[in-house]
Amino acid sequence: MLRDEVKKAYEVIRDGGIILYPTDTIWGIGCDATNTAAIEKIYELKQRAQEKSMIILLESENMLESYISNVSPLAYDLIEFAEHPLTLVMPGAKNISPLLIAEDKSVGIRVCKHPFCQQLIQRMRKPLVSTSANISGQPSPQNFGQIAPEIIEGVDLVVDVDQHDTSVKRPSTIMRLSADGAFEFLRK
Repeated sequence: MLRDEVKKAYEVIRDGGIILYPTDTIWGIGCDATNTAAIEKIYELKQRAQEKSMIILLESENMLESYISNVSPLAYDLIEFAEHPLTLVMPGAKNISPLLIAEDKSVGIRVCKHPFCQQLIQRMRKPLVSTSANISGQPSPQNFGQIAPEIIEGVDLVVDVDQHDTSVKRPSTIMRLSADGAFEFLRK
């Protein structure tokens, strides 16, 4: 049951653990976006350089101003009208671990529409780190069955939701959005 999985994931994350979970795009590895020690565990598991930032998931656009200093009004329209999951890279990141903030003070943020993610983030009252469930440099898994055993074994909890969904998923569209509304696509 979804509620039980949310409760288990919340307890693991609250205690500084990392989880493997489904999103509205591909499976992700995540933790509390304010917990630097947990974020370091994800970098270690993925064998990823800390200069390569990870994104955060929010439950709704109402959370944007808690984590971005000066949100462009365009951000709200882009989120509302996006037909495919959209990650916005915006400047002025705040109230999250410094490990998630790029050199230019930006962070990638996606409002996630997956029910598990929405309920977990509501329960956490904080953003959820999200990074693809793969070793850095390897292809992103398109469903649970493609996730490498070392990733599954390296997390504190594998969420038991959507594991049997074999539909092909793809990563989100990524767009850089400045405070003045200028934007560019980084990944379509």
